[in-house]
Amino acid sequence: MNVYAGDMSKLVLKRTVRADLGEVSLDSEMLQVLMELDGTKNLGQVAQSLNMNLRQLREILNRLYKLHLCETAKEAVPKLSKSFFQFLSAELSRAMGPIADVVIEDEIREMGEKQARFPAHRAAELVDLLARQILREERKVAFQQAMVRKLREIKA
Repeated sequence: MNVYAGDMSKLVLKRTVRADLGEVSLDSEMLQVLMELDGTKNLGQVAQSLNMNLRQLREILNRLYKLHLCETAKEAVPKLSKSFFQFLSAELSRAMGPIADVVIEDEIREMGEKQARFPAHRAAELVDLLARQILREERKVAFQQAMVRKLREIKA
């Protein structure tokens, strides 16, 4: 399972200290990455600091995650606003009707997230998953165009 799927460059992680972990063996790459996870730098900065691409970093982070040695620094992860979800709901309703809110809730749950704490770095992934469920091509395109404009506001 790939824990850090999607665009993870803006994600901020921190080291986890667990007393019940026992002995753990780390290779040099895992140790380097672990030392960079300070809860303030995003993963794009960590990759740059270690002169590593995000694909390599993702593989190492998945190993660290399985060992329970890192976690999301929750206070450092930007969340999507209520107004973003209102816009998302309105646009998806135009494309698929009154079932839109249920579809949004289902996708968020499938992603393992909660709407109130939905990380901004996963917004594009959510929009893509929702767009795949719009059957009429012209409505799908209109939805995607509206959401791309909204996503650009988030990135700014």
